[in-house]
Amino acid sequence: MLAGALVAALLAAPAPHAAVPSTVQVVHVVDGDTIHVQLGGRVERVRYIGVNAAEIPHAHHGTPPQRAHGYFPHTAAAGEAARRINLDLVGGRQVRLEFDRRRRDEHGRLLAYVWVGDVMANAELVRRGYAEVMSVPPDFKHRDLFVRLQAEAREAGRGLWQSSPPVRVPPPRKPPPSPPPR
Repeated sequence: MLAGALVAALLAAPAPHAAVPSTVQVVHVVDGDTIHVQLGGRVERVRYIGVNAAEIPHAHHGTPPQRAHGYFPHTAAAGEAARRINLDLVGGRQVRLEFDRRRRDEHGRLLAYVWVGDVMANAELVRRGYAEVMSVPPDFKHRDLFVRLQAEAREAGRGLWQSSPPVRVPPPRKPPPSPPPR
C-alpha cells in the first residue's frame, strides 16, 4: 500500500530528470511503442518517448492509414512486426520507467523511456530497425542516441529498413490457340 502511494506521488509530482526508483509490471503490449503497466493498483498506458513504430489495426480505432515515411514502412504488417519485437523485449516483465520533461501526452498516456535491466526498449526497437526516431519537444534526453541507432539500422538494412528486390510483373500470357473449326 505504501509503495502504491509512493508511486502515485511520484506520478503527480513535476517530471524529474531521473528515473523513477521503482519497477512496474508490463501487463499488455499494445504495439511497437505502447504498453500497459500495473502501477499503484491500476493499469496505466505508457507511450515510448522519442520513437514511433507502425500502427496496427485496433477494433476501436479502425484501420490505420498506410503511409510511407521516407523508406520506413507504415503498414499493418510492419506494425505487427514491431509489436512482436516489443513483446519479446518487455512482455510480462518488470520494467523501469524513466521520465523526461513531460509526464503525459494529450491522450493521457504516461511518456517514458522503458528499461528492462540495462536495455532501453525504445532504443532497442530503433537499433533493430522496428521503430524510427520521433522527436516531440520538449523530450529530447536520448534523441542523439536514437538518431545514431536509426542511421546504423538503416545503413545495415536491419528490420523494416531492409530493402527487398523489386517485384517484377511478367507480361500477360498469350491465350492458348483456339481449336480449328469443325
